[in-house]
Amino acid sequence: MIALLQRVSHASVAVDGATIGAIDAGLLVLLCAEKGDSEKEGDALLAKLLGYRVFSDEAGKMNRSVTDIHGGLLLVPQFTLAADTKSGTRPSFTPAASPEDGLRLFDHVVRQARARHPVVETGQFGADMKVSLTNDGPVTFWLQVNPK
Repeated sequence: MIALLQRVSHASVAVDGATIGAIDAGLLVLLCAEKGDSEKEGDALLAKLLGYRVFSDEAGKMNRSVTDIHGGLLLVPQFTLAADTKSGTRPSFTPAASPEDGLRLFDHVVRQARARHPVVETGQFGADMKVSLTNDGPVTFWLQVNPK
């Protein structure tokens, strides 16, 4: 499972011109399930991103997590993160989970996030979304949890 984390001062996602999710300071997380992923990988990735220390402490060091700062979490499904770009000029999406598995795992991560974190907003699986953000830093990290 893949997550692209971006530390933001604001982020939102809109579908058909209507905002369906928005946060202030926190993390915008683009999520992608790959073939072979299960709820186990989703749980491990969520634990890692909730504890990932990307926010500054009093000394200006990245020592605080989104949980520590009580920041927002905007989870957006994005299967294109699994693209195979090794050859040619057109990406292949064969590494991505099937749409059914992708939706199931995205919904699982969202449920678990809402049980563990107070501010969780989402995008819409399968929709044409418009994502807006103000990347704070910029600070962006790629996290990946592979099936064992």
